[in-house]
Amino acid sequence: MVDFTVALADPDTGETHQVDIDGQDANRFMGRELGDEVDGSAVGLDGFTLELAGGSDDAGRPLREDVRGAALKSILLEGGVGFKPERDGERKRVTVRGREISDAVRQLNAKIVDAGDGDVAELLGEESED
Repeated sequence: MVDFTVALADPDTGETHQVDIDGQDANRFMGRELGDEVDGSAVGLDGFTLELAGGSDDAGRPLREDVRGAALKSILLEGGVGFKPERDGERKRVTVRGREISDAVRQLNAKIVDAGDGDVAELLGEESED
């Protein structure tokens, strides 16, 4: 069975919430690509719209928006997601995963693009630390 941890960014408050999903809710993400918008009910936020922004697979390799499909690909990078050069002109061959969400993905990054009614932390069942 497929399960994900979704790191959900709330741009209004600047907070990030982690939500574990599995089963039917996780299947709503299968076959989608980075940049796609998804209904927030999959993570317990009815009336919200989420945009898939990134993620990583079971080995920690990042998803890259410029690589098609869900397979692993070894690409030469000058910087960006998956490689941070330490000096000018440095390049490196790095194994990354494509932009399509598959059963190998373990963590997804998403941000709220259309807010619904209610506070995100309360809807997710998180307690405040006040």
